[in-house]
Amino acid sequence: MNRRKPASGRLLPEKTENKLRDFVETVQSWRSPGLKALFDKEMTDHIRSRRFQLILALVAVTSYASLYGAVSGLSGSEGSDYLFLALYTTSSGSIPSFLSFIALLGPFVGIILGFDGISGEKSDRTLYRIAAQPIYRDAIINGKFLAGAALIVLMVFTMGISIGAAGILALGIRPSPEEVARVFVFLVFTAVYICFWLGLSLWLSVVARSAAASAMAAIGLWIFCALFMGLVASMIAGLVYPVNTQMQALYNSMGNYTLDLYLNRLSPYYLYSEAVTTIMNPGVRSVNVITMQSLDGAVSSYLSLGQSLLLVWPHLAGLIALMLGTFAGSYVCFMRQEIRAK
Repeated sequence: MNRRKPASGRLLPEKTENKLRDFVETVQSWRSPGLKALFDKEMTDHIRSRRFQLILALVAVTSYASLYGAVSGLSGSEGSDYLFLALYTTSSGSIPSFLSFIALLGPFVGIILGFDGISGEKSDRTLYRIAAQPIYRDAIINGKFLAGAALIVLMVFTMGISIGAAGILALGIRPSPEEVARVFVFLVFTAVYICFWLGLSLWLSVVARSAAASAMAAIGLWIFCALFMGLVASMIAGLVYPVNTQMQALYNSMGNYTLDLYLNRLSPYYLYSEAVTTIMNPGVRSVNVITMQSLDGAVSSYLSLGQSLLLVWPHLAGLIALMLGTFAGSYVCFMRQEIRAK
């Protein structure tokens, strides 16, 4: 058997040749016609799904309701700074802001798109038929995640741009380039945040025996992160650094607040909310503990977009790591599973 020779004429080591072959096969699997066919199929199934259409309608209604509340609250504030950003962050009465709606309902979109990605195929007994086709096996899981992620990015940017356009028409304002850039960064954070929940629900769909179990587990994690993580973090911080008496509060206040903050940042909901609040509010100058020494000599002013990004780039890196980690978990579990016809 002839060995492949490099340009220098020497033979490649066997281990190097095997690694190159594995790399080429991986690249070919991502560029294979099977992946494109599965991607198109999943996109079509999602768009035609009544379930996705209902959740899209819910997100649209809540988003435009938040826009109505923001416009109502900003009608007499034409001279304020960063009025365009306020369209996304202002709440009016009982109507939360667009940012609050997305932080709460965004995970639900990712869960809806991924909770029955694999378990639903198993229940319908169609996974074996798909795997029997002349395609790479990992194209199945890759196609499902990429289709859901593409749909999330399309939905997030469409909704965000439409909210901004409607706000401009309603208030007659002209956004600055920095405001437009901040909204773009906000939408990027939102897409990554929802894709994390897509990857998590897809992972649970791989390991769960039914779509119902996968959905319940994903919704339970969503509710815990959104509602109960703050309570758990506060309880743990109170046990480690008690502040029940005046003397304890004097010595433990800093430790209690710092531990509570770091524990809350383990939640993707808090991590996302803190990051986008910093991006959409140029007046936020720090995401950590602020002491009197740090305020001494500080000039009260707005931060530029670059300075705000320096504050929140660890948040973005954390969200991307969580998203890739959940997808990697679903990928590894799916590749190790045995697919048999029943």
